[in-house]
Amino acid sequence: MAEDLYDRYQLAYGAHRAHHGTCTACTDTERCPAGQRLYGTFARLQESYLNRQRAQRC
Repeated sequence: MAEDLYDRYQLAYGAHRAHHGTCTACTDTERCPAGQRLYGTFARLQESYLNRQRAQRC
């Protein structure tokens, strides 16, 4: 399960970076609606993954 979460987190990061690299409306501080959705997915998955990592260390 942890690998699946990590893989999804990494795929979401890749999708966000690919979009950010080609979208002329997205900047480092502002995102278009599609960019915001991709970033939001990435951020949620990253937080879930990091929380799971923290819980396993305790």
